[in-house]
Amino acid sequence: MTSRNTHQIRHAKVLSRAAVLVGVGLLVGLTGCQSDSGGQRPAAKPGPSSAPHGYVEGAEETSEQQSRLVLADSRTGTVGVLDLITEDITPVNVTPSKRTGGVRGLRTDGRFAYLRTDDATYAVDSGTWTVDHGDHVHYYRAPIRPVGPVGGPGTAQVHSDQSVIAVSSVKGDTQLFDRKKLEEGTVPRGRSLSGANSGAGAVVPYAEHLLVASAGAERDTVEVRSRDGASVAALDEPCASARGEAVTRRGVVFGCADGALLVSEDEGTFSATKIPYGRAVGAGERAVDFRHRAGSTTLAAKAGDDAVWVLDVTDRTWTRIGTGPVVAANTPGEGGPLLVLGEDGALSAYDIASRKRTARTDLLTKGTASAVVEVDISRAYVNDAGGRKVYEIDYNDGLRLARTFPVGFAPTHMVETGR
Repeated sequence: MTSRNTHQIRHAKVLSRAAVLVGVGLLVGLTGCQSDSGGQRPAAKPGPSSAPHGYVEGAEETSEQQSRLVLADSRTGTVGVLDLITEDITPVNVTPSKRTGGVRGLRTDGRFAYLRTDDATYAVDSGTWTVDHGDHVHYYRAPIRPVGPVGGPGTAQVHSDQSVIAVSSVKGDTQLFDRKKLEEGTVPRGRSLSGANSGAGAVVPYAEHLLVASAGAERDTVEVRSRDGASVAALDEPCASARGEAVTRRGVVFGCADGALLVSEDEGTFSATKIPYGRAVGAGERAVDFRHRAGSTTLAAKAGDDAVWVLDVTDRTWTRIGTGPVVAANTPGEGGPLLVLGEDGALSAYDIASRKRTARTDLLTKGTASAVVEVDISRAYVNDAGGRKVYEIDYNDGLRLARTFPVGFAPTHMVETGR
């Protein structure tokens, strides 16, 4: 049996046990569900009176998560999508008439990848996503396609839920886009969220509202707004110098100067809980770039140059782990290890409770500065721009190298979709 088939079987078994935990509510909303079973099958075309359960026009419903990696070259602007099931790489021409030049940043909401270039921010439909209904999950795959520009060159943050995409610029203004239109393959006209933020903070769609944070010291609160921009509430708990955010099953986490602010919602009422560091933390040691597995409530973030913060949102605790010089970190949570890529190109696993390293493997030889660690339910992925490869790591088996993917260009940027 091949390594790929072994991975797929193991992956499917793990997913079937953990299906109710996968996803963060960023994806297409459906109602009236019953559990599906069986192998991979195309979604049936709806009849004249009603659509079959789980039907999504133009998409194929499958029995397991359809993970893909969107990869981009910062120098040439080359973009490709690596299908982790078929191992095929699909090139994507982001603009119809010209190359974009270099790609300066890459984000995802679980389905769409947002590529920041010198002239705009472009959306690419990776063609794979998950719909989480709490008691069961649907997995979909569809054709990969570029969609178009959704923001200018100064885009700082992109966040979305099942109906709206919020694109915030470094100047502090935010444009809202209809996500359904993007799913149909067209870029809708954006509308401005006036007075959204006085600094370059983020706007995060959550619980059919918008959470608006500021990066400036003059305005320390996170504000709740309606979808049309009207103010609903200013949360009492402050978040000084808000920077960094993540959406989890427990709520939205904002990075603050003195820790994190967890914003949650219950029956239309929003509340905020501060999770303090518990000690003085300098600006250079703050957690500002949160990474986690979709569906997990355990977050990882660099703590300066030689350590990593682990935030357990459920237990409301921070753990600082000294790792030595660190390039990237992530964690699957739920009892899994902390994964840390060092400046020397080695990937290490740490037991979070003991803060001890449990495994180490040499991975990259050069060009580690742009590498990231993407994590899903059973595997981790590391991009090697210098080697023009992507590595798949089994983090439950001593960081075993499961597969290597030569991609034909320098994958400077990488995000995983299908979650």
